[in-house]
Amino acid sequence: MSHLLETKDLKASVEDKEILNGVNLVVDPGEVHVIMGPNGAGKSTLGACIIGDPRYVKTGGTILFKGEDITDAPTDEIAKKGLFLSFQNPVEVPGITLGNFIRTAIEQKTGERIRLWDFRKQLEATMELLSMDPSYADRDLNVGFSGGEKKKAEILQLLMLKPELAILDETDSGLDVDAVHVVSKGVEEYKKQVDGALIIITHSTRILEALNVDRTHVLVDGCIVNDGDATLVDEINDQGFERFINCEDCKNEDCAVKKKT
Repeated sequence: MSHLLETKDLKASVEDKEILNGVNLVVDPGEVHVIMGPNGAGKSTLGACIIGDPRYVKTGGTILFKGEDITDAPTDEIAKKGLFLSFQNPVEVPGITLGNFIRTAIEQKTGERIRLWDFRKQLEATMELLSMDPSYADRDLNVGFSGGEKKKAEILQLLMLKPELAILDETDSGLDVDAVHVVSKGVEEYKKQVDGALIIITHSTRILEALNVDRTHVLVDGCIVNDGDATLVDEINDQGFERFINCEDCKNEDCAVKKKT
């Protein structure tokens, strides 16, 4: 049986600057993976490359999803296969409402029309779960939304689309305690409803409190220098990333950081 997601020696650059230096990652169905690392380590780049962001040039390696090579697939095709990425800084999209955006995305993913009444009923129930004002469904996507509402809108899309694998890129950044609680509740609900796999890119660990973490990966200078179970998150919280940056405990013999020292 193939893994849900597998990156093999993935390398990528932007504007001729190499960001990823050979990332190897394996995610199986239903697993929760956490990716942590210092600023500029390449965490967001990894998520963007997996989803097919054209701003990043893949210079080596492969990305497999359910055994299929999606390395060079366009973003819309990758999303239809069951992959989802929540953005660290969601963009505003004037001219299309949040509700219409989600309905169109569901229809594109399933290839079937969804009755408006059924869609609105499900949407309103999900918005209530996230403590979202239902009027936001009829507002242009993210336009005039607060930072917290933008992040809730991302989780709303997650719950409505029900992907097999969701990559959450700093979803809890810049949120107050109450907003983090709501977002965490939404992520927990996703696991209950779908039992989908998660890759959570984060500096904070508040969003992880209601989840069972299977694997933790430390990304430094574009490569995974260490990985472990959930206890590694606690270790990083206590000690920071210094020992990984200095390669005192690096498990990756091909690590780009190690080659510099």
